[in-house]
Amino acid sequence: MNKDLISINDLSVKEIEGVFNLTSKIKRNKSAFANKLKGKSVALIFQKPSNRTRVSFEVGIWQLGGNCIYLGPGEISLGVRESVEDVAKTLSRYLDAIVARTYKHSDVLDLAKYSKIPVINGLSDLTHPCQGLADLFTIKEKLGKLKGVKLAYIGDGNNVCHSLMYGSMKLGVNLKIATPKGYEPNKKITRESGIPLGNISNDPSEAVGSADVIYTDVWASMGEESEAEQRKNIFKDFQINTRLAAKAKKNYLFMHCLPAHRGEEVSAEILDSKHSIVFDQAENRLHVQKAILLSLLAI
Repeated sequence: MNKDLISINDLSVKEIEGVFNLTSKIKRNKSAFANKLKGKSVALIFQKPSNRTRVSFEVGIWQLGGNCIYLGPGEISLGVRESVEDVAKTLSRYLDAIVARTYKHSDVLDLAKYSKIPVINGLSDLTHPCQGLADLFTIKEKLGKLKGVKLAYIGDGNNVCHSLMYGSMKLGVNLKIATPKGYEPNKKITRESGIPLGNISNDPSEAVGSADVIYTDVWASMGEESEAEQRKNIFKDFQINTRLAAKAKKNYLFMHCLPAHRGEEVSAEILDSKHSIVFDQAENRLHVQKAILLSLLAI
C-alpha cells in the first residue's frame, strides 16, 4: 500500500483484496495478531464527535498491542491554533501513524503531505474509505462475492456514497444510486470512479429494483444540521421502507453506516428486520481497520 489511506481510489484491486484477506484472518484468529503493534503509537485527530470510528480504532489498536492517543478539537484545533503543516511535522516525531476525522478533506490531504508517517482518513467531507472498505467486505462476507452484486444506494450523494462508488467500480459491484435532484454525487468523483452515468438517477424505485443490497445514510450529515428540516421534505420519497424494499430481491440485505434516524431515511421495521445487517457492518469496521493499520505499517 501507499504511505497513506486517503481514498479507496488510491488503492489497487490487489491491495483491496489484500486488506480483505488480512481482515478475514484477523477476524478468525484475533490472538495471532495481539502484539503486532507492540511499541507503536497511533493518534486519533478528531474534529467531529464519533461513536464507531473512535471506538473501533481505539479498541483495534489496543487489541493489536499498540498505544492510542485521542486528540479532540480542544487539544489540536487543527489549522487554527497551529497550522496543519506544523501539526503533521511535530506528530511525525512522536508517533507511528495518524487517523484523522475532519470536516475539510484538504486537512487530511495536508496532514498526509507534511507527515512522514501514515495518515488514515477516518472521515472527511469528501470520502470515508474505512467505512466503504468495511461495507464491501461485509457484502462479500454475506454473499460470498462482490462481482455482479447489485447494490442500491439511496439518499444523499455524500462521502459514504463516494467511497462506495470508488470501491464498487474497482471490484465489479453494480452500484445504482438514487438521490434527490441537486444532491447527486460529486462530479469529479463520478468521473474518476468510472460509474456509468445511467447508474445515477433521481428515482429510488428504479435503483432498488432487483437489488441484492439496499444502502442508505442520514439525510443531513454532521455540519449540515442547519439543513436538517429542509432536507426532511426534499428526501421524504427516498425513505427505505417496506413499500420501497419490496422492489428489491426477496432476500435483500439492508445496510446503514449509522447512526440511523428511525422514521427518516429508514423505517424502524426495516432497520430491525431480518434483512438488516447494520450491526455486522458496524463490527467489521473494527476488523477492517486493524487490517488497514497492519498493511500501512508493513507489519
